[in-house]
Amino acid sequence: MAKLEGFEFWKKTLKEARYVVAPMVDQSELAWRLLSRRHGAQLCYTPMLHAQVFVRDANYRRENLYNEVCEEDRPLITQFCANDPEVFLKAALLAQDYCDAIDLNLGCPQMIAKRGHYGVFLQDEWDLLEKMIRLANEKLSVPITCKIRVFKEMEKTILYAQMLEKAGCQLLTVHGRTKDQKGAMTGIASWEHIMAVRKAVNIPVFANGNIQHLSDVEQCIQETGVQGVMSAEGNLHNPALFEGRSPPVWEMAEEYLEVVKQHPPCTLSYVRAHLFKLWHHTLQIHQDLREDLAKVKNVEGLADVSKQLRLRCQEEIARGKDAEEKESSLPYPHWICQPYVRPPPKEPVTNGNSQGSEVKRTVCQKRALEDTDAAADTLSKNKQKKRSRNPHKNFCPEQKPKYIKCEQCGNPKGNKCVFNLCRGCCKKKAFKEVADCPSHGLRFKTKADKQKAEEEKKKEEEEAKAEQEERKEGSTPETEKSRISPQILPDQSTEQREQTNTERPL
Repeated sequence: MAKLEGFEFWKKTLKEARYVVAPMVDQSELAWRLLSRRHGAQLCYTPMLHAQVFVRDANYRRENLYNEVCEEDRPLITQFCANDPEVFLKAALLAQDYCDAIDLNLGCPQMIAKRGHYGVFLQDEWDLLEKMIRLANEKLSVPITCKIRVFKEMEKTILYAQMLEKAGCQLLTVHGRTKDQKGAMTGIASWEHIMAVRKAVNIPVFANGNIQHLSDVEQCIQETGVQGVMSAEGNLHNPALFEGRSPPVWEMAEEYLEVVKQHPPCTLSYVRAHLFKLWHHTLQIHQDLREDLAKVKNVEGLADVSKQLRLRCQEEIARGKDAEEKESSLPYPHWICQPYVRPPPKEPVTNGNSQGSEVKRTVCQKRALEDTDAAADTLSKNKQKKRSRNPHKNFCPEQKPKYIKCEQCGNPKGNKCVFNLCRGCCKKKAFKEVADCPSHGLRFKTKADKQKAEEEKKKEEEEAKAEQEERKEGSTPETEKSRISPQILPDQSTEQREQTNTERPL
């Protein structure tokens, strides 16, 4: 059967999905996906998986995808981060039988993505991305999709999307924020960029950004013309978002914990993180339970804390405290599922000598990197601690030593590695060639030599033992008797003894 493409793929395989749960690191696991599907989600993504780790680690594959196969959990798209065409293809081939499509993450703006050189930090390497998409599209039995962020320039964003479509991308998710819009500087997503991309390509487009209520979903589809809308943080704070409901927090929390128990195992840190999101507003008031939620060691303990929060909220409702809550900045009482809106960055207090441009620059960007000769009070608290431990600590990125890349994967290589590789690649090569690498603590040759010596020693001992047994079996009772010197029996006469001695040959 031919592989479905573009709109045919969206209509038949994805069943014209409009309500989509985003790929979220450690947050869109099976239990959460099933909960979201019960409350209106029509398509879900796996958490972002690291392609290189997925290829080399069978446990990682089992824990993050293979163990999570569930008939209810379809349609499903598996997302990878990668920066190497061959590695991405290998990972996708291992995953394609467990999902309906493979997605390449080109939108993650976090520092870990910058260090690993993936996500949005690949958006300027069009030749590499084209090669990755084209190779995957040719070799995979399922479609390849992409999730991107926009450029500030509308025209560049359009050309970027068209390049991905031409390379073989069959569905495009556009997050309407730039690479720098994250954390405190998240800001508003640009639906204008999303609409421009939708008009410029001939494949389905999903929109991402500014989705907090079902009304936002409908408005986004109407304004941009996209085929579907993806939600991340809105879904985390209210998994019933796509139903258009804002239920009590404990209703969603208790249902989620039931799903977790029905589909074990589920990593405890994932469950805890979900409860922190769901109970976010309530935990601002009941801080003691926030500490308890952070300390418990099992799902039952998390359920107990959630139950205590429910009881406290119900007591507040019984006392009529919801009237007081209306005076707060929240649109609903704190025990109702509702989005969390990040507060804008605080305006700095300036003296009379400061210029307006300097104020604006301080608000619109993060703290600049400090010079090495700057005063100690310009450093962050963390860096001041490091400098107190090491006065010669260098914080200037330009003067820091540049890491030499591994010849195979591009990660930093070991400083004294005999193969000039990172530890992961070195381990594979050393194992294959039965070699040692003292830098990475690998002793395959030493262990092999030691094992060989032990085997030779054991073999010599066995041969000596066998030779001794053969010697023992070859000697007869008569032979043994002849070796014994004659004994004088008490009933023998002197003549008989002399006769015996004369008859014995010399």
